[in-house]
Order: sequence, then structure tokens, then C-alpha cells
Amino acid sequence: MNEANSRPSGQFREACCVDAMRIFDSCSSQDCLEDLQFSFASSDQQLIDQAAYIKTQSIDVTDVDFVITPVAFNKGFYSVDVTYNFRAQIEVYEGDSTPPDVVYGTASFTKKVILFGSDGGTQRFDSVVGSASVNEPQSSGCACCNSLCTLPTASVNIASPMCLDTKLGSPAPQSGCQSAQCERGVYITIGIFAIISLSRPVPLMVPVYDYCVPGRECDPTTDGSPCQMFESIDFPTNEFFPRGLDTSCGCDNNTADTQQKNDKRK
Repeated sequence: MNEANSRPSGQFREACCVDAMRIFDSCSSQDCLEDLQFSFASSDQQLIDQAAYIKTQSIDVTDVDFVITPVAFNKGFYSVDVTYNFRAQIEVYEGDSTPPDVVYGTASFTKKVILFGSDGGTQRFDSVVGSASVNEPQSSGCACCNSLCTLPTASVNIASPMCLDTKLGSPAPQSGCQSAQCERGVYITIGIFAIISLSRPVPLMVPVYDYCVPGRECDPTTDGSPCQMFESIDFPTNEFFPRGLDTSCGCDNNTADTQQKNDKRK
């Protein structure tokens, strides 16, 4: 960001009303989902049933579903059901000397929290292309305290899920199947860090210093040969010399001490 834009000088020019999403309540969540069972397509399940061992390569959150319900006799509070949908990439090994087959499994987990979302006594409609008015998905209205109210908007920020453990279940005889035809379960323990929030659109009065005018021109990216573009990139020295646990390494302090000693000698 240009310094002129990030550090306005002088008094603000005017007070401006903007429509923004205000967070009324939020909570941090640290969950360890132990032995979450994943499901697979039939062709992938056959590979797992014949596997000697498996390895989980990665786990991603593909989607998150929300269910928001007003809490009875506690006005302004809402129960939020957050459902995480996971997708795991797994390597399946039939033996030590065979290359692995890659399969993909899915699983879901629901977490319930109660947050304050304030009250909304009106319905909100926004104009879209074609001058039509549509109702927001989170603002369809509900019978709340014998009056029409709107639901707040739920959101979640998730760090990359951590794969803590992977287990391959032993074939267990089930009703109506032979021991060789029974499916083997895949159980993965996942660690999740997330922040869940409830927010509503509100009009806010904010000070305006000036319009955000770019401080530089856009650099051309199509001029020159590929080698010229490559030569303009700084050499990635840090990639060849990774840091240890102490990221500071005391380099700044040592440099300062050395400089002070040299000054005293002079």
C-alpha cells in the first residue's frame, strides 16, 4: 500500500456513512476430531479393502454449512451449527515394493456454539443487476418473539486442518457379507483451529480523509523476454538457508553489540 494512502495527513474532510458488516460476537475453536471415519467411492473402497497400509497426504475443508436458530427465552442469542466438510487425499499401498494408488475420501463434522447476534426487526433487500430486489439467504425472516426478525450472518475462518493420525480398520464380519467382502474403515484424527463469528450489516459513520488514489503505475508484465523477467527476480537466498526455531537468531542484537564495541574502540 502506498504510504500516502496508509498515513493520511491533516484533519478528515467529511464524515461519511458506510454500510458494513459488524461482528457482534465471536469465539475461537480448537477441536481435535478423533478417529473421524471417511467414506469412499466403491472403486476406491476396493483398493482400501486390499491395502497393506495407507498414508494421508492432505486434508482440505471443501465447504462449511451453517444452521442458525434463535435461542428460546434468551433474546439476541443464537445457536449456530457449523458443519465442516472434509476431503482427504490418501495413498494406498498393497505392499512395500508396489507404488501407491491415490484415493479420495470425504467426511463431515458438526460443531454447535451459542453466540450473541443482536436483534433484527426488519428484512433486508439488496438490488442486483436488472434492478431486481432479492432477499439475502440469511435474512428470510423467522417467527421470533411473535414478531418478524432477521437472522445474523455466520462466518468461520479456518486454518489448514492438521492430520494427527490415520488408522486402517481391520475387516469385521457384518451381516450378509463374507469376511473377504467386508469393508475396511479409514479413521483420521484431525486438528482444527477456527474462529466463528456472528455479524449484521449496519450503517456506520466514519471519517473520510480523501479518496484512495494509487501512488504508482502498474508495472508491465508482458514486455521483455522470459529471461529478462527472470533476471529481474531477486535471488531467493532464504530458501537455501532455512532458519531454526529461534527466528530472530539474535542477529540484530549481535550486530548492534558489535557496532557499539567498534564505536568504543574508536
